[in-house]
Amino acid sequence: MTQVSDQAAADVTLDVRARVYAWMTAIFVACLLVADVVGVKLFRIEVLGTNVEHTCGMLTFPITFILTDLLNDYYGKIATRRVTFIAFVMGALVFGVINLSLAMPSLPASFNVPQSAFEAVFAKARVMYVASLAAFIVGSMLDIWIFGLLKHVTKGRFLWLRATGSTVISQVFDSLVVSLLAFHFMPSWLGMAPESIAPLGGALKIAATGYVLKFVIAIAITPLIYAGHSVLRNLGMRPLPAR
Repeated sequence: MTQVSDQAAADVTLDVRARVYAWMTAIFVACLLVADVVGVKLFRIEVLGTNVEHTCGMLTFPITFILTDLLNDYYGKIATRRVTFIAFVMGALVFGVINLSLAMPSLPASFNVPQSAFEAVFAKARVMYVASLAAFIVGSMLDIWIFGLLKHVTKGRFLWLRATGSTVISQVFDSLVVSLLAFHFMPSWLGMAPESIAPLGGALKIAATGYVLKFVIAIAITPLIYAGHSVLRNLGMRPLPAR
């Protein structure tokens, strides 16, 4: 009986690599989902006399950049793609729940959220949500491939090069896809009001601004990627060798 209990306990015990992978996956999925929801809001801040405008979905990007690079280094391309696909599917699931919630009849009570307020946030967020998911899968797949290529070419050296290089290249396409779809093409295809459709030049400006922000973020978080490596090494983990 004791042997059976011990075996059952052993069956559910995860080693450190599995536990870290589970936490990374959970954080990555949470970052994607919250970015897709809050991405409907645009912000404007002044930096060195220049107005910087983009979506609040940008707020979780530093975390996802770091996680993608750490997953690539310690678990490889296949495991990193798996996290990307899990996040994409969970994003699609949340999108379905949002649309179901929009379709549900609203309780006519003073303490309930007005249907108009609910729709003002979540109905409008649907376009950004779809655009963000499309950009996410394009940018992530490209990032994973470039990271692996740079790691192979440099024989596992120059962490800063593969981490930063993969991000600054892949985010060109990510920024273009999300900005053009969300602010120009999808509103046009859906027949939305003209004031809801950004001109092509305006959408490209948003894409350019977003890319500059991501470029700066990619450079700024490089020390954090080294710090992440240090933490994982202290947990007894080692990066996979270059292939």
